[in-house]
Amino acid sequence: MSTFIAAFVVLLLFFVLMSIGYIVKRKAVAGSCGGLGALGIDKACDCDDPCDKRKARMAEEEARTEKLTKDRIL
Repeated sequence: MSTFIAAFVVLLLFFVLMSIGYIVKRKAVAGSCGGLGALGIDKACDCDDPCDKRKARMAEEEARTEKLTKDRIL
C-alpha cells in the first residue's frame, strides 16, 4: 500500500508542477518534434483522395478563412 501512495504522491506532484508551469508561461505542453506538420505531411493517412468527412472539414475551414479575410477591419 505504501508503494501505491508513494506513486500517487509523485504523480500528483508532477501534475501540480506542470500546472504551475502552465500558469506562469501560459504555454501548453507541446511535443518535441512538431508532429507530422514538421515533416511536410498534411494528413495522417496516405490516401490520394481524402474521405468525405475530411473534404467537408477542408471546405468548412476554407470558407471560414475566406470569411475572416473578407470581414477583416484592419
